[in-house]
Amino acid sequence: MAAIRKIVGRNRNLTSFNSNSNGNCSLIPPTLFVSCRGIASKLFVGGLSFYTSNKGLSDAFSQYGQVVEANIVMDRVSDKSKGFGFVTFASHEEAEKALSEMNGKTLDGRVIVVDYAKPKTSFRSGMPIARGPPESIADRVKVNFFDEEPKTQKS
Repeated sequence: MAAIRKIVGRNRNLTSFNSNSNGNCSLIPPTLFVSCRGIASKLFVGGLSFYTSNKGLSDAFSQYGQVVEANIVMDRVSDKSKGFGFVTFASHEEAEKALSEMNGKTLDGRVIVVDYAKPKTSFRSGMPIARGPPESIADRVKVNFFDEEPKTQKS
């Protein structure tokens, strides 16, 4: 945190997410601070209607506590909802209450499933390692288009 303040202090021309009344800039959004400290609890919401918006999701869950962020995952190509999203609450107690109350309820005509969000797994961590073809490839049938009968390749 101190290192970030030092960098921002030297480079005032950096683009910032937010700034307070003192003029101090922060390159890190406040939702990241909340989730890093372990104060916030993120819930997974599945089975959403394709017509549910971020605001509609936030409004539905705000009756159980302070919603820090409500995000519906969208398809990159079609820009339509994938049918699930995430809601971040300010405290664990609020998230627990919303989980117990909203799981199995109807939202915009669809029954939703609410659970705690799992940490994001990274599938592309670094360079891929080429290890060759799987061993089961050697057992596959090799077809020669000029022969009438397929031949099995044996190692």
